Amino acid sequence: MDIDIMTGPNDWVETAALARATEEAGFSGLLFTETSQVPWMQIAIASQAAERLFFTTGIAVAFPRSPMVTAATAYELVGNTGGRFRLGLGSQVKAHITRRYGVEFDRPAARLRDYVLAVKACFRAFEQTEKLAYDGEFYQLSLLPRDWSPRPHGHEMKVDISAVGPLMTRVAGEVADGVHVHPLHSMAYIENRLLPLLAEGATSAGRSADDIDLMIPVFTVTGDTAEDKARQASAAKRQIGFYGTTPNYAFQFDDLGFDGTTGRLREAMKAGDLDAMEAVITDEMLDNYAVVAEWDDLADRLIDRYRDRAARIVLYSAAAGLRGDGADGGTDRTAGRWAEVARAVRAAS
Repeated sequence: MDIDIMTGPNDWVETAALARATEEAGFSGLLFTETSQVPWMQIAIASQAAERLFFTTGIAVAFPRSPMVTAATAYELVGNTGGRFRLGLGSQVKAHITRRYGVEFDRPAARLRDYVLAVKACFRAFEQTEKLAYDGEFYQLSLLPRDWSPRPHGHEMKVDISAVGPLMTRVAGEVADGVHVHPLHSMAYIENRLLPLLAEGATSAGRSADDIDLMIPVFTVTGDTAEDKARQASAAKRQIGFYGTTPNYAFQFDDLGFDGTTGRLREAMKAGDLDAMEAVITDEMLDNYAVVAEWDDLADRLIDRYRDRAARIVLYSAAAGLRGDGADGGTDRTAGRWAEVARAVRAAS
């Protein structure tokens, strides 16, 4: 089980510094989200600053880009990092796709399935193992002159997708190499919903679910003092609450008996009351959706919870501790603590 750090928008100097700090601390890699900044240039910069780190997108938004553009970008990153990159794609939500990006959002699960297959067809054409001749429901690709095709590099190309609900999870089982699990998850969700649905999709495609990797972001709450722990607990509860306002995620609470949580969160959000949103998330909920532990116990708790399930765990908020920027109370002391956690998790794997 690898252990990565999640990061979002940074300038190139910050990205290089974080990559060096992540590598020095003994982490496996960096996962780049796509919100206000595309991930590709950051990954290129990070790969030059840290020559041992592995990089993932978790996730890059698929539909605004053609499969060919996405495949070519990913192929170039894999080639230039010597195989230290794997592509993670997601659908995003309808409002962003139609109103921010200005493209269609029709049957997203079926569309993403077709998109992944089209990207993989591009990879095979780039490797010159077959001619580009993809004829899918949404995407048709049939022209790749030699002068427009990347130089083959021979590295393995993997495509992962984000999945929460049943349709997208079955699609992941059918066509993806891995799944980016949502940060709002419990182990009950993984065991009782995600894995059975993945197995259904894999079986329908003649695949084994054992060959599908799980990349799992993890909220952590730890600290040397009561104040440290309270600050991290507050941040985790607010993030859980923010994700929990999504109606499609209501089952995450209902399955554990926390009925009505999403409704209460949405009421607080509409009122603009962040404190009320945080208060909805109880300590019992926090224990289900985050790993709460003392520093000395944190690595063991991560290992016990995820070792038999995750190919990669991704620490949601550790980047600030490595940078020492104060975003979560980060200092040089917490950078050292995170290094201990990273090395213990990797040693146990």
